[in-house]
Amino acid sequence: MKIILLKDIPKVGNKFDVKNISDGYALNFLIPNKLAEFATPKKIKEIETMKLRHKEEDILQQDLFIKNMKALNNAKIYIEEKANEKGHLFKGIHKEEIATELKKQGHIDIKSEYIQLEHMIKEAGEFDISAKASGVSAVFKLIINNKTTA
Repeated sequence: MKIILLKDIPKVGNKFDVKNISDGYALNFLIPNKLAEFATPKKIKEIETMKLRHKEEDILQQDLFIKNMKALNNAKIYIEEKANEKGHLFKGIHKEEIATELKKQGHIDIKSEYIQLEHMIKEAGEFDISAKASGVSAVFKLIINNKTTA
């Protein structure tokens, strides 16, 4: 029986795959649990157009992401954190905070995994930070200033 998978199913296939499955498995498990539906010619055509549309959207998003990564090169990101007299921060700066600041300061919405930072930053100053994703890398300056309490 030909079916269209509605979710990823281990050892069977991925979402929107058209598969030939045994009648019993399809009728007794997949279809009642809304994991699959019958593959009619109309449904197959809908799935193909939807896959094509998603592929085009992914390409556009990829192009925009690459453009934003290139624009990130040589950018300056400013963070203010509390530090002692010697410049040691009370709270370390992690990849997550850097990613949040990048988004907040209008540069790029990037996952923290793409930011290459060996260890958290524990002191105020200027740091060169690199980010690499989708084969594109960018280096930007992170400037950490001492937050003064007044």
